[in-house]
Amino acid sequence: MQYFPLFVDTNTLQVLVVGAGEVAARKVELLMRTHAQVEVVAPEACQAIQALAARGKLSLQQRPYLESDLDKAQLVFVATNDTELNAQISHQAKARKLLVNVVDAPKLCGFITPSIIDRSPLLIAMSSGGSAPVLLRYLRQKLEAFLPRRISSLAEFADSFREQVKQRFANVTQRRYFWEEVFDGEVAEQVLKGNSPLAREMMVAKLQQDAPKTEGEVYLVGAGPGDPELLTFRALRLMQKADVVVYDRLVSQDILDMVRRDAEKIYVGKAASNHTLPQEDINQLLVREAKAGKRVVRLKGGDPFIFGRGGEEIEELIAHDIGFEVVPGITAASGASSYAGIPLTHRDHAQSVVFATGHLKDDSINLDWPALVQKRQTLVFYMGLTGLPVICRELIAHGMPSDMPIALVEQATTDQQQVVAGTLADIEHKAAHIKPPALIIVGTVVTLRDKLNWFNP
Repeated sequence: MQYFPLFVDTNTLQVLVVGAGEVAARKVELLMRTHAQVEVVAPEACQAIQALAARGKLSLQQRPYLESDLDKAQLVFVATNDTELNAQISHQAKARKLLVNVVDAPKLCGFITPSIIDRSPLLIAMSSGGSAPVLLRYLRQKLEAFLPRRISSLAEFADSFREQVKQRFANVTQRRYFWEEVFDGEVAEQVLKGNSPLAREMMVAKLQQDAPKTEGEVYLVGAGPGDPELLTFRALRLMQKADVVVYDRLVSQDILDMVRRDAEKIYVGKAASNHTLPQEDINQLLVREAKAGKRVVRLKGGDPFIFGRGGEEIEELIAHDIGFEVVPGITAASGASSYAGIPLTHRDHAQSVVFATGHLKDDSINLDWPALVQKRQTLVFYMGLTGLPVICRELIAHGMPSDMPIALVEQATTDQQQVVAGTLADIEHKAAHIKPPALIIVGTVVTLRDKLNWFNP
């Protein structure tokens, strides 16, 4: 981030505004929503600023700017039509370690003002760093329409009960669970309807009930093939509720960025023949965190039940009487084939699909090769890149034509996606540069790629 977002306490803030035209007035009107003490310096002032000064809302000095005007300032806005003066004030303010904003001159700014959605005490601030102002206005319009008008009342309501909740629940996790129940339930609904008296009665009654359950649970969540937009709504919701996230190397950083910010993240990634944690240790980690009363998301690339070892992890959870939930994800075969423009089934090519693991053990792949070599069938190999020579050799040895089309899809559904197509006879040479994670697709459906490719033609 070039610009670090933060909110400044304005109760004792001294703000200097140099310039008093219409552009400066827009900044001043925004500052008038705060508790800041505002001083405006300019030889001439527009009617809006003169009116605010007449009402005692700000201090107006109708004279040229002096460097001594910076002496009391903590925050500086510059909005004159003199570019040399603007640059001069910016340099002087920065020399004093003051935060300065020069309107429409990003290079002179020490900070920029975001686009603001004001539902005080709830504030949402957004910025594009000046690169896409129209997109920013578009997003603000969407958010304005999405947020209930009385969301500020809900924030004030929560603040009024904050101390009571804190005294009722000494445990931070219990407090968080309690507030989640409030915001998801009827109490919040009544506040948003404008029925605060009933909401208060319900809140008092809720505080007298037993503490919310804090038993640990584990959610096995499929993160999909890579593109964060392919996450399910349920996956995203649970990722936002998690206390702990246990993830593997197939989970992209873009997806991890969507996890609750203060959740603990534990990496248990596995590369070919290189396990950061053995599977048994991962199982015990899930058990241990859940028994500590935490909500644990086991985030897996693709789908937990398709070569994700989700079944093994669930068996361990059941053995320890730990609650769990499985959230399916778009498996790598579906994501990779779709984004590569290769349908796994097609009436002219394949009426069946077989998913197989190409994971090598002792330099061999123990598969039923005759069953794989069938007409009008598509084969998809997971974790097969290292074993690609063996896969091609065995398929040919068991009767598959050496010119059978084959494709490798690397980093499927992401901006780094690469697709290499060839035949069983030449793919090893063509795909020498492909690296994991990659999926292998074998079958005549691969020939449709030239016609159906849509993602990165």
